[in-house]
Amino acid sequence: MTKIIRNYGYLGTQADGDKRFEITLNQWVAGYTVGILLLDVHYPLLPGNVVNASTYTFPVRHMWVPGANQARMHAGDNTLLPALIASARQLETEGCRVICGACGYFGHFQRAVADVMDVPVYLSSVVQVPWISVGLRQGQKIGVLCADGHNLTRDLFTACGVNQADYERCVIASAGQLPEFSAFMERRGSFDNAKVRAELIALASGLVQENPDIGAILLECSDMPPYAAAIQAAVNLPVFDFITLINFVHQAVAQKPYYGFM
Repeated sequence: MTKIIRNYGYLGTQADGDKRFEITLNQWVAGYTVGILLLDVHYPLLPGNVVNASTYTFPVRHMWVPGANQARMHAGDNTLLPALIASARQLETEGCRVICGACGYFGHFQRAVADVMDVPVYLSSVVQVPWISVGLRQGQKIGVLCADGHNLTRDLFTACGVNQADYERCVIASAGQLPEFSAFMERRGSFDNAKVRAELIALASGLVQENPDIGAILLECSDMPPYAAAIQAAVNLPVFDFITLINFVHQAVAQKPYYGFM
């Protein structure tokens, strides 16, 4: 494996810049802190979506995983693993300091990919479940909105570091069969944004009404963050998603110094 040379830190002072620098062989770009693995989809990628670069206030590097489509990713097709690892390593070579995914079902591969990488890996929004759980009262639940309830399996939660107790706190609702949201699943190439927003608000609101002990919402699907604020306003609960995850890990690998405060 190529030796990765990390250039953490910023050129905040002349002293920071007055030193010898090295670079990883075959690194052709720089400045991307978060590398995001993609799958093949066909629908508009609006601001707020994990795959829309304008979602972020910092540079991210997107990379498609060859052969990765929704059917194979959702099912956790293990034959995708070599391509996933190769793509993650390429992002690492290009200077990315942390690797994330652009679909919650990348979580099937979370453990396997993290075990072979030298930088941290957080492939699914589901990895946030333990952290969400520890902040809730005992007995409170986590409402999980997903795109494909059938494939959001116990094994995926396990691969994402979720223990049995935290898994049992999750109440899952699938949006995949909703009339307009199904456009994401069926690769229709278009959707009515207002209708998708209304469907997700109704799904979240119904879930909370049926389970009043829900203390937080997790949006498993990477296509749901554009509607996170609307869902939060409707249910009046904390809402976690891919963007809360990616913002969090970016901060961890791109800390800025506070000069003058020692």
